Amino acid sequence: MDRRLLLTATAFLGALATRRAAAGAPASHRLALHVDRNDATVMNMALGNAGNAAAAFAERGESIAIELVAYGPGLTMLRADTSPVKERLAALHEKLPQMVFSACHNTLQLMQRTEGKDIPLLPPARIVPAGVVRLIELQEQGWSYVKV
Repeated sequence: MDRRLLLTATAFLGALATRRAAAGAPASHRLALHVDRNDATVMNMALGNAGNAAAAFAERGESIAIELVAYGPGLTMLRADTSPVKERLAALHEKLPQMVFSACHNTLQLMQRTEGKDIPLLPPARIVPAGVVRLIELQEQGWSYVKV
């Protein structure tokens, strides 16, 4: 099959799965991604894993909920001022608007105290009280856990 046709079909199926999830249908699969390193390679791998998982399940007509949790040095991934992957993250967020990007409040407060300034987060990021607690909650709810 032509690669462009395959990519188009995958994008269509992903959009269909997104609409299904947005309509309130529960996701068939749930993936929790853990990023705790300030390493662009790790961050890109996490975004690639999210995109690949979404495409693979969409190809099978199945939906997936994805939440990426960033804390510690990995919170840099979600910073508007220093993220080395902000363009790729924005592109993935546009492709998978249902994907959740969770930023650890504890880490954010520590960074703000250390740097003596407010730390802006990228628009898709939402703050959770503690990254590690969020990962525990997701696993207790049956989410598949992947540390990148």
